Amino acid sequence: MSFFLKNADDGKLLVAQNFTENDFAVSGYQTNTYNVEFSFGNTQTTQWNIDGICISYTEAKFNKPALLDWNGDAEMITLYFNLQGKMSIADISDIISIELYSNQHNIIYSSEAKGQLKVDELRMRSFMVQLSKSAFSRVSSNVGGELKHFADTVVKGEPAVFSAINLPVDFEIQNCINQIIYCPYGDELKPMFLYSKVIELLVLQAASYKRSQQTTVRVIKTEYDYERIIFARDYLLKNIEVPPSLAELSHIAGINEFKLKKGFRETFNQSVFQYLSNHRLETAKIHLLEGSKSPTELAFELGYSSLQHFSSAFKKKFGMPPKQVRQ
Repeated sequence: MSFFLKNADDGKLLVAQNFTENDFAVSGYQTNTYNVEFSFGNTQTTQWNIDGICISYTEAKFNKPALLDWNGDAEMITLYFNLQGKMSIADISDIISIELYSNQHNIIYSSEAKGQLKVDELRMRSFMVQLSKSAFSRVSSNVGGELKHFADTVVKGEPAVFSAINLPVDFEIQNCINQIIYCPYGDELKPMFLYSKVIELLVLQAASYKRSQQTTVRVIKTEYDYERIIFARDYLLKNIEVPPSLAELSHIAGINEFKLKKGFRETFNQSVFQYLSNHRLETAKIHLLEGSKSPTELAFELGYSSLQHFSSAFKKKFGMPPKQVRQ
């Protein structure tokens, strides 16, 4: 099995990886970090392997726009979460072909795939869970609905994509991804934790698909509107200490307030206020578990009016005050 990444402009090989099924289906738990440098940027990947499941998070930074070709010949099921940038995926026979924009996810099965990475924002972020057929069979046993149909197609060995339309990465999915990336547990507990989160992600993807099938009038109908909602979310989180009002945010994002409120809920399954509040508290929990910051520091950095306000909100969500998290 192999994976290749090339510069589409000149065909120059940037990344070449060769591995066997034994490497992929490692028994037990392993973690690795890979850094790749090239003339116009670099990539950093953290990878966790547990019994036929490979979880990876990649950040790429570029100093100029680029178009990269990739191809791989490993037979696997991929839970793909495109957090930033643009990604196209197709199996080698072009039976399936999808294009994911920022903040979109889907599930793909193929034995050989190819595609392109389009770099416009000079930064890309992606999160993947790749499973062997036997591992996917374990985590998806006793499922129903569209996920069962997808699993049945995998059993037949036919290339498949879970959802005909790409689905938005809502708050619950993003939070689950963050919990994996910033997992505070040591090697004794981490494999069990990661395995549970893989199942949770699969459940959240199935729930996301089910919501997409509900017959409601959608507010976000164009790629531009979707990009504005993602921009609004990113701006909100970058200014978490002093967040803008809804009116200010709609003006900054270039979208009217009605479309911002409705479109935000469509995309993230939460209101703007709920998303901000939950993000603050989940971020605080990560830092508290790591022991990297005190409750007082977090209250200030996350925009709470006082330590008491932060502590009350934290206890309401998690059932304990911040100071008890690591006890």
